[in-house]
Amino acid sequence: MHRWKHAFWALLFPLGLTAQVDATQAEVSTSRILFVLDASNSMYGRWDEGTKMEIAQRLMSSMLDSLSQVPNPQFQLALRVYGHQKPVPPQDCNDTKLEVGFADNNLGRIKQVIRGLRPMGTTPIARSILRADNDFPKDCPTGHCRDIIILITDGVEACDEDPCEASAILQKKGRVLKPFVIGVGLDKDLIKAFDCVGTYYDASDENTFKKALGVIVTQALDNTTGQINLVDQFGKNSGTNLPILLRNATSHLVDRSIIHTMNYHNQPDTLLVDPIVTYEGTVYSIPPRPIHETPMYAGKHNHLAADVVQGGLKLTMPGLKLSQTPPVAVLRHVDAVDILHVQTFNSTVTYIVDTYDLDILTLPRIRQRITLKPGTTQEITIPPAGEVTIQLKSPGFGAIFAIDGSDWEWVTPLDELQTRQQFSLQPGTYKVIYRPRAAQQTTYSKTQTFIVSPGSSTLVRIL
Repeated sequence: MHRWKHAFWALLFPLGLTAQVDATQAEVSTSRILFVLDASNSMYGRWDEGTKMEIAQRLMSSMLDSLSQVPNPQFQLALRVYGHQKPVPPQDCNDTKLEVGFADNNLGRIKQVIRGLRPMGTTPIARSILRADNDFPKDCPTGHCRDIIILITDGVEACDEDPCEASAILQKKGRVLKPFVIGVGLDKDLIKAFDCVGTYYDASDENTFKKALGVIVTQALDNTTGQINLVDQFGKNSGTNLPILLRNATSHLVDRSIIHTMNYHNQPDTLLVDPIVTYEGTVYSIPPRPIHETPMYAGKHNHLAADVVQGGLKLTMPGLKLSQTPPVAVLRHVDAVDILHVQTFNSTVTYIVDTYDLDILTLPRIRQRITLKPGTTQEITIPPAGEVTIQLKSPGFGAIFAIDGSDWEWVTPLDELQTRQQFSLQPGTYKVIYRPRAAQQTTYSKTQTFIVSPGSSTLVRIL
């Protein structure tokens, strides 16, 4: 950690609270913190050694003084205030205003506004949260911004609106992260009203207010670390090299897109994660595997995980000629319609261990039910096809059948417009049935048997 960061936290929080800040992430990410401050009439209430407003003014001013000493800050602050413009009665639920917008070097202005506040009005919390949506600029100076609301209040909603719904709307839109709420001397019976608004901190006295403000600002300005464990059948983190999408579990918007990597210690590589966010995600193995909702904790190395127990499938066709196109196989879940993957022969692909239906798109089709086992590769080998040319006297109707004893299996139709046709057929015995287009009687139907050997060329004439 840089020296200035130690000095900053020591100055702001003498109790020794420190932050884990990553310099690399700080260069590409901006934390934008909007303080939503209660200046309603109740903030005149006595609290410890002064009024609630006096204590809030003093502690926030101290925090701003400390933040102003940070060189090359990768954060911006703004201030919205409610209940400070019109007295009650009467009640004005539009008494909420962005007093200082986001900008560089505006901490002195925020401090000046806070110092001049005089409580007088009502408590429109929900409306203030909703209007905060427009307080954050649409453009981000570094390309990646963490938009955070810190609500400081001593009362509950007074305008018959729903702060929980307002908070949910902003989070689901992906506009802001989960808000922080500091309850200033709030009645214990009212605290539950904020559980759904955001992460709540109960400031029962001046000292706990100071601690809560320190913890929140620490989390708001910092990133922390984590890793994604792709767990095998032995519970080891052996999976890697797979695409992963991490999402904010509230908004379900993609927060990070990565290819999983093992570091030089052969451990999952460390990621910078946001301690405010609960993540979920998808590991794009075949088929994909979920990363279930996982909260992050500031100051700790966090672990996200998915069960990725894999086995290999190797498809081979020995003797395939360079001029021949290798066949493909279609993989599905058992008795399912949707295709999971299409694999080309003479390749090996890793799948999640399970039982699958495999359709090999040769002529005729080869269908198998396979069970892949952890840590092993199952090999399926088929012989190379034979090239068959069917020469007809004239265009006509017909089809090719594979013969197995007394069983006939339809393979493919003939092209009714062509007299010379080519097919790649698996080794075996076949019959072709044909009738010329011009013939008007079934007695003109002809049947001819032929045999296909691996890699052979066969000419079948029907005259």
